[in-house]
Amino acid sequence: MSTDDVLHIFGEEAADIEPPRLFTNPFHYRPHPLAVLAQQRLLAHIASHPEWDEELRGGKMLGVLVVRCRNGRLGFLAAFSGNLCGSNLQAGFVPPVFDMLRPGDFFRQGESLVSAINHRIAAIEQSEEYQELCRRAEKARRDAEAATKAHRMAMAEAKEHRDEARRRGNADEAALTRESQWMKAELRRIKERHNAAIAAAEEALAATRREIASLREERKQQSATLQRAIFDHFVMLNARGERRTLTEIFADTPQQLPPGGAGECAAPKLLQYAFANGLMPVAMAEFWHGASPQGEVRIAGHFYPACRSKCLPILSFMLQGLEVEPEPVAAIAQPLDILYNDDFMIAVNKPAGMLTVPGKLDATSLQQLVEAATGGVALVVHRLDQDTSGVVLFAKTVVVQRALQRQFELRGTAKRYVALLDGRPSACGGTVSLPMRPDVEHRPQQMVDFTHGKPAITEWRVEKLFNGEWGEGCRVVLWPLTGRTHQLRVHCAHPQGIGVPILGDRLYNNTPKTHSAKRMYLHAEWLEVTHPVTGERLQITAPSPFL
Repeated sequence: MSTDDVLHIFGEEAADIEPPRLFTNPFHYRPHPLAVLAQQRLLAHIASHPEWDEELRGGKMLGVLVVRCRNGRLGFLAAFSGNLCGSNLQAGFVPPVFDMLRPGDFFRQGESLVSAINHRIAAIEQSEEYQELCRRAEKARRDAEAATKAHRMAMAEAKEHRDEARRRGNADEAALTRESQWMKAELRRIKERHNAAIAAAEEALAATRREIASLREERKQQSATLQRAIFDHFVMLNARGERRTLTEIFADTPQQLPPGGAGECAAPKLLQYAFANGLMPVAMAEFWHGASPQGEVRIAGHFYPACRSKCLPILSFMLQGLEVEPEPVAAIAQPLDILYNDDFMIAVNKPAGMLTVPGKLDATSLQQLVEAATGGVALVVHRLDQDTSGVVLFAKTVVVQRALQRQFELRGTAKRYVALLDGRPSACGGTVSLPMRPDVEHRPQQMVDFTHGKPAITEWRVEKLFNGEWGEGCRVVLWPLTGRTHQLRVHCAHPQGIGVPILGDRLYNNTPKTHSAKRMYLHAEWLEVTHPVTGERLQITAPSPFL
C-alpha cells in the first residue's frame, strides 16, 4: 500500500490553522483544530463507502494523525482499531503493524492448527458413544440419589413406628434395635452398590475425558506459542528510528506480557506508518463512531484518550524522540476551607482539580493541606474525584476513621451533589440503577456491567434549566445511595441512565465544549453523618460554587 493510497492532503481549508508546537499527549488532550478537520474529512470519506455502514454503525474507535510531508505540506492519516469488515486493509486507512489476516501467513497456519484441535474436541464431545457414556454416568448418579433418598424416608418412617411402639409400652426392644441396626447397615450397602455403579460408569468415561483434557492442554500450549510469535512480529518504531517488539516493550511492565489485541489500536498503527514512511507527526486524536458498546459510555463523534492497558507502554516507547505535551499538573495548593472541626474529625471543602490524597502527580493533596493546617494526622474516610469539589471528611484517630468508614459502608450516611449537565434530559428526575465495575482497558474509567458489576443507585432531579455560555443545559441534584467510583459521572452520561453527561467531564464527555469549560461541574454540597463519639447527627454543607 503506497503513501498516495492513505495520505489525505489538506487543501485551503487548513491554510489559516496554526500547527501545534508540541505533539498530542494521547492520554490527556484537547483535539487540535487540524485533528478536528481531519475527523470531518475522514467522516466524509467513510460516507462514500456504504459497504462499511453496517459494521461502523455498531461502533468503532477511529483515529487521525496530522502529519507533515517531506515537501512541507500538511495532511493526515486515518486508522481503525482492530479490523473492518473482516479485513485489516481498507481504502484510505493505514495498514496494520502486522497483518494477522494475511492468507498463508504463520498466524493463519497456527490458527488452523488451533481450530483443528477445537474440531477434534467437538467431534468427541458430540459423538453418540461419548454422549451415551455421559448419560449412563448421569443416570448412575441420579439412581444413587433416588435410592438413598427413598431409604432415608423409609428409615424415618420406621423410626416413627418404633417410637410409637415404645410410647404404647408393648415394644420388643431387642427387635426394634435389630431393625434400626439393619436399616443403617442397609443404607451403607445401598451407597456402596451405587458408588460402585457410579465408579464403573466414570471409569468408562475416563479414557475419553483424558483424551479431551490432553487436547485442551495441547490447544492451550499451541495458542500460547502462537500468541508469543504474534507479539514478536509486532516490531514497533519510535521517532528516533529505534525498534522494539511488543514482547520487549511489555517485559518491564507489571503484567510482563502484552494483553490480547495490543498493537491493533488506531494510535500505534498511525505512528508506525508515519515513522516508516518519513512523515512527521503533528497532532493526533481518536474518536468514537457509531453506537456505544454495551456497558460503556461512548458517544459518536466524541474524542477519547488512548487506552492505557494496551497503549500506554506501546505509545510511551513510540513517542520517544517527539516533543510531547506534558501531563497536566494537579491544582496548586490554596487556602483551606474548613466546614467542621473538633478533636475527632474535620470536614473541609475540596477545590476542583485537587487530589484528595497524595498521588503520582507532584502536587499538594487535600490530606496534606489538612495535616499542615491542623498540625496532626488526617486519616482518609472517603474520597472525591480529583475534578469534583465539595465536602470531604477526615478522621483524627484510627478508631474514629473505622467508625466513619463503617457508616459509609452500611449506607448510614446521606450525600447530596449538584451538577451542571451538558444538555437537557428527557425526564425531570428519577432513579438510576446501573451496576458498575472498572473498565480494565480504559482505566480509570468505569463501565456498566449487569453480570459482574456491583450495585450502583442514584436518585436525581432537575432543579434548573439554563441557556448561557455553554448552550442549553440544566442543573441537577443527585443523591447517590451507593458509593461506586465515578458513579454519578457514569449514571449521568450513560444512555440507560440520565443520558446527558456532566459539563466539563473529560472522561465521559470529551467534547470541545468540555475542553472550554473551566472545570468539571460536579460538587458534593451536603453530607449527613453520625458523630462516632457524641452520637450527634451532623449535616455538613459546602455551598455550590456554580449557578
